[in-house]
Amino acid sequence: MVGIVSYGFYVPKYRIRTEEIANVWGKNPEDVKKSLLITEKAIAGVDEDSLTMAFESASSALSDVKVDRNKIKVVLFGSETHPYAVNPASTILAEFLGIEKNYLAYDTEFACKAATGAIISAQALIKSGYSDYALISGSDKGMGKTHDTLEYTASSGSVSLLLGKDDLILELLDFESFSSDTPDFWRREGIRYPSHGGRFSGKPSYFYHIEESSKSLLKKTGLKPEDFAYGVFHMPNGKFPVQVAKSLGFSFGQIKDSLTVNYLGNSYTASALMGLTAVLEKAKTGDLIFMCSYGSGAGSDSFVLKVTKNLDKRRKQFLQTVENKKYITYPTYLKFMEMI
Repeated sequence: MVGIVSYGFYVPKYRIRTEEIANVWGKNPEDVKKSLLITEKAIAGVDEDSLTMAFESASSALSDVKVDRNKIKVVLFGSETHPYAVNPASTILAEFLGIEKNYLAYDTEFACKAATGAIISAQALIKSGYSDYALISGSDKGMGKTHDTLEYTASSGSVSLLLGKDDLILELLDFESFSSDTPDFWRREGIRYPSHGGRFSGKPSYFYHIEESSKSLLKKTGLKPEDFAYGVFHMPNGKFPVQVAKSLGFSFGQIKDSLTVNYLGNSYTASALMGLTAVLEKAKTGDLIFMCSYGSGAGSDSFVLKVTKNLDKRRKQFLQTVENKKYITYPTYLKFMEMI
C-alpha cells in the first residue's frame, strides 16, 4: 500500500483584509466578502517565493520522520509560480534538504493541480520499486492584476507530502482523473498576470471537471459521499467548494473544516492540500477522506484516503499556527508582490 508518511505546511504570516483592498477601489467590502466568502488572505513576504515556502513545508514534513534521505529518489515540485522560467526548482529544493544526488527530479505544471498530478506520478514510481520514498511539494505565490477578482483571492502557501509504503499516516486507496482542453484561466509567455474567463471558469470548467472526476472515483470504489468523514475540494473562492460538494452529495459538515480559503485565500497548487492539512488536525483513525483538486486548462484529480493510527504521532497544529499573523496595508501588499 502506497500512501502519505508525513506532511508539512507553510503559510506566510502576512495577511491583507478584504476591506483593505475593496476600500482602495471604492467597493463595498461587505458585498465583496459576501460574494467570495473570503475575509482575508495570506501574503508571501518580499523575500519569499514558491521555492522558499516549499523548503519550509518540506523541512516540516521531513522533521517528523527518521528517513534515510538517500532513499528519497523522487522529488517533484508543483507550482504555477515557478521562480525560474528555465531552471528547475525541484533540484534546488532537494539540494537545500540534503537529499543525495541519485534521484529523479522535475517540476510539474497544470495550474492549481500540479501537485496532485505529481502525487499520482510519484505513487506509481514507488509501486514500481524505483524508490522507497517520494517528496512532493505544492507551492505558490499567487497574484492577480490590480482591480481584478484575483486580487481578493490569490494567496501564498505551501504543502509538502512524503509518500512511501511503510509507517503511513494516510493510505491512498484509489484515485481518478478527468481532463479536457478548456482554457478558463491562462498566462502567456512574457505576460506577468494571468487572465481568466470570468463566469466561464465556473460551470463548464471547475464544476464540470470536479463532478466528473469525483463521480468516476465514487463509481470505481463503490463508495458514497456519506461514507466519508471529510470532503476536501479545490478552493478558488469560498462559494465554489460548498456548491460542488453539495451537488455531489456531501454535507456542509463534511467540508467545513477544509475551507481554509475563507481566511487564507486560494493558494493555488497548495489549495486542496491546505484543506487536507486542516482536516488532519481533527481526523481520527479509520476516517475516510475524499480530496479533489482542480487545475484550469482543465482537469481534476480525486483521491480516497484512509487515516491510520500513525497520524496521532505526526499530527500538526494547523489553526494555532496560522493564527500567527500580521496585517499589512495595501501599499505594503503591492511592495511584497513587487508591483511597485
